[in-house]
Amino acid sequence: MSPRRKALCVGLLVLLGFSLGCSEFVVIGIEPELAAAFGVSLARVGELISVFALTYAVATPLLALSTGRFRRFQLLVAYSVLFCLGNLVAAVATGFSALFVSRVLIGGVSGALLAVGVTYLPELVGPKRVSIAISVVYAAFSVAMVISTSLAKIVADTLDWHVAMAVTLAMAVVTCALLVALLPRQGATDEPATVREQAALLTEPAVLCGMAIFVFGVGSIYVFYGYITPYLEQVLGMDTAAASATLMVYGLMTLVSNLAAGWLDARFGMCTLLVAFPVQAALLVLLSLVGSAMPAALVVVMAIGLSMYLLSVPVIGLFMKIAAVRHPKALTLASSLEPMAFNVGIAFGAAVGGAVVMGPGMGATGYVGAVFSLAACGLAALTMRLGRRG
Repeated sequence: MSPRRKALCVGLLVLLGFSLGCSEFVVIGIEPELAAAFGVSLARVGELISVFALTYAVATPLLALSTGRFRRFQLLVAYSVLFCLGNLVAAVATGFSALFVSRVLIGGVSGALLAVGVTYLPELVGPKRVSIAISVVYAAFSVAMVISTSLAKIVADTLDWHVAMAVTLAMAVVTCALLVALLPRQGATDEPATVREQAALLTEPAVLCGMAIFVFGVGSIYVFYGYITPYLEQVLGMDTAAASATLMVYGLMTLVSNLAAGWLDARFGMCTLLVAFPVQAALLVLLSLVGSAMPAALVVVMAIGLSMYLLSVPVIGLFMKIAAVRHPKALTLASSLEPMAFNVGIAFGAAVGGAVVMGPGMGATGYVGAVFSLAACGLAALTMRLGRRG
């Protein structure tokens, strides 16, 4: 492959990360519109977030384990077709059940599609630049959060929520078609692995504990973030334009959080989490305390965005190190553990958040999230101890 084609393929993989993120986060920006269109509660619409994340979390490792003997290009084509089909169903859905099915289908293949795409990076950029390339691909999710949640809100209010879904579909089709056309059919990383060779990674106590960090650490934020649009409109009294602008700025904060996670991990490693989680818990408590007071509430929301992804890089690094040293044929599975555990956290947090919103109310989400953050801090300390023993 020529250097220009390699660079184009890397750019397309970054665009794939962005497209996957848009498909996941577009619902968050249009929750009130979906509730009104289908005559359901906000908690019911929140299930679209939970079912996507839960399906993503379950299907990603299962597909990684069960398809190890297939060539990755074959998997890329199959996953791309299913991903585009799921977005098509969402774009034309006329009932809540159809939209629910589309979220299951998209969530089921998104993690597997990303994991297969990432395996192309070593031969496209070289071993020394793989980490940087992977971080950029994952950072595209933060950019997707910025654009999909804010612009989808504007599009849904000015046109129709179907239009927002249609734009997501068009992006998925173009991205997947170009990837299938340009990525190499074979490569050095296209190595088969048995289920047993990969599954051995899941017997490591530090890996299991690291996955639990994601469940509680991500869940702590999504108790609140899963319902951020109604929070901005109903609690803070924002109109559509103000809510969309706020979502965009929040997304930028999470992008900074992604970049800060790499910088902090390089200097402090897992110790970063022993400080990050208590700070996150304090911010969530403060969110409930300030209520609708402006601009204090908005400052706290942005600070929460800065803390949102600080856990990612340290825990991903732990997974990859353990796999490289003790289970070298499980690197693909190791790379899939982060999105799997992250989305379990999303499903967990969004489900709990729905119960809190329908029960005590939106104002209590911060207190519940703070409890989860402190649990994640305890798990981080335990993971560090297990890692030292290993």
